[in-house]
Amino acid sequence: MVKKGKLTYLCIVLNTTKLIDIRSLSLEQLKAKLVEMGEQGFRAKQIYEWIWQKSAVDFEEMSNLSKSLREKLKESFSINYVRVKESQISSDKTIKSSFSLYDGNVIEGVLIPTPDRMTACVSSQVGCSLTCKFCATGYMDRKRNLNADEIYDQVVLISKQAEDNYGQPLSNIVYMGMGEPLLNYANMMKSVERITAADGLNMAAKRITVSTAGIAKMIKKLGDDEVRFNLALSLHAANDKKRNEIMPINEQNSLTALAEALRYYYAKTKNPVTFEYIVFHNFNDELQDAKELAKFCKHVPCKVNIIEYNPISLADFVNAEADKIEDFASYLRSQGVVTNVRRSRGKDIDAACGQLAIKEKTN
Repeated sequence: MVKKGKLTYLCIVLNTTKLIDIRSLSLEQLKAKLVEMGEQGFRAKQIYEWIWQKSAVDFEEMSNLSKSLREKLKESFSINYVRVKESQISSDKTIKSSFSLYDGNVIEGVLIPTPDRMTACVSSQVGCSLTCKFCATGYMDRKRNLNADEIYDQVVLISKQAEDNYGQPLSNIVYMGMGEPLLNYANMMKSVERITAADGLNMAAKRITVSTAGIAKMIKKLGDDEVRFNLALSLHAANDKKRNEIMPINEQNSLTALAEALRYYYAKTKNPVTFEYIVFHNFNDELQDAKELAKFCKHVPCKVNIIEYNPISLADFVNAEADKIEDFASYLRSQGVVTNVRRSRGKDIDAACGQLAIKEKTN
């Protein structure tokens, strides 16, 4: 109001205190926070077990904590857990799910059951910045990186699907969903640490595969960090001209640069590499293409997974003919390259990477 020529201001003080994502804290950081709150530090280990071993998503689940401490936790912290938004089950038992994040973004993951394993395929980013021409996610903008706990939650939710639907535990994890894991390096590494830790999900690192479109300097960093999980490179062409055409990232990360990075990685880790290769009709399905791939395989101990393509409406690519794929695989084997042909899963649902998330976005 105005009084005697002077302005009197009514000030409204808002509580703008932001809750801390409790899973963003290390055990030591959590212990320090609890001490600041007047609580005993040993409670941190109990809380850590709840959020990482038991996958608790509500402080009220933490039954060995006092009610007063649970109330304090609610006032200071959040658990930004991931929820299943929609799931589709294929006739081949593949389950594709879209997941809602705390900020309203949507990602996706897949449970891939086979007779000898239950594999979770998880995302590492909301969208992707790499614009690979055959991938549905490549037609989406990258909105942000996933936090480590959001990657962890996908594993927990897909593991529950495996148990609930097929009565079997999760056996393998592949970082082959939405996004480029090596462009979210710190969160990817922390998620692996929490998944493999004894006070986490306690899964063996050798059961985890991280797939990259090919970021040479980050492949070298994997070597420097002496990672124990497996590395897969989405190759899809073994000459620069063709690879540039379908994977623009190759323009800054040529095959020569990738070969050097892979040799460095192998020297540091002694881990063989997997090359993923989709054989596209009338693009990379000739004997010359197989010869180029066999030559590239000489750089490091490796195997090749030939992947059957799951077509998307946004791109014109289709699978090579079955006999072309078999001839391609046979040539590689004749050159001493261990070669597997992986059949496409979930053909009757939106199972290609990014399809379901795009569907959610446009509906």
